Amino acid sequence: MDASKIMFRDGLLADETILVTGGGTGLGREMAEGFLKLGATVHICGRREGKLQETAEELKALHGGTITGHGCDIRDPEAIDAMLDTIWQKGALTGLVNNAAGNFISRTEDLSINGFNAIADIVFRGTFYMTHNVGKRLIAEKRRGNFLSILTTWVWNGSAFTVPSAMSKAGINAMTQSLATEWARYGLRFNAIAPGLFPTKGMSARLAPQGRGDNSQSNSNPMGRHGEMHELVNLAAFLMGPGAEYVNGQTIAIDGAGYQANAGNFWQALSPLGDEQWQQMRDLIKASNQQDKSERTA
Repeated sequence: MDASKIMFRDGLLADETILVTGGGTGLGREMAEGFLKLGATVHICGRREGKLQETAEELKALHGGTITGHGCDIRDPEAIDAMLDTIWQKGALTGLVNNAAGNFISRTEDLSINGFNAIADIVFRGTFYMTHNVGKRLIAEKRRGNFLSILTTWVWNGSAFTVPSAMSKAGINAMTQSLATEWARYGLRFNAIAPGLFPTKGMSARLAPQGRGDNSQSNSNPMGRHGEMHELVNLAAFLMGPGAEYVNGQTIAIDGAGYQANAGNFWQALSPLGDEQWQQMRDLIKASNQQDKSERTA
């Protein structure tokens, strides 16, 4: 992220304590950096504790402030509870960014039940577990709170070849709208962002293992480019910061009108592929998963 392109004044988030799930890499890291630069106390969590500590040290060296990494598998409610107990000892959260996710492309007829659960357990169940736990704590303590979930435009029209993600994120979109009304009376606010193409290493490895959807595909978007990280961070900071309190229950796309132009999903690019090409992509995705697993256990 080009920190010089953050559009808000320094110190905007000085009164905020924000937890970003999946904050060690990718979009989570970018948002954590933006929040830290704007003065927030930042917590990041994920399954790769070593990467989280590395990220926290790097961002603190760049911007100062307070950022802490927590090893936590959000599929495990007890692990979430233990992590939040630790955070609360230093001060309650004012904000939660549900960013942790998993996804991969697959023909649905090739999808295993374990493959489905691998996505649903993180995106659908894990996001609810986090939101439910933090929300209950804030309600009990009569504190305000701000919740932001990172979705996709698939929540509006589904997505062929990523059915577990489309189903799970649609559920979180429903949660966002539901809790925006039910919990508003407690001073809790819920919104979501639906990013278009913001290339990251993890996204490319599982959604474009043979290069589809990469930065060069300018014809996939009316603006002829992918998103820049500072653009996403600016939107997240707006929704998480003071001054936007009346924005509640919204899912906002940031995709250069890609959804309007081409539905924002994988049908057009992937429907022509044959058995051999799908097998090649399965092999590449499997290799990426094995590398991630080795990093978590190292």
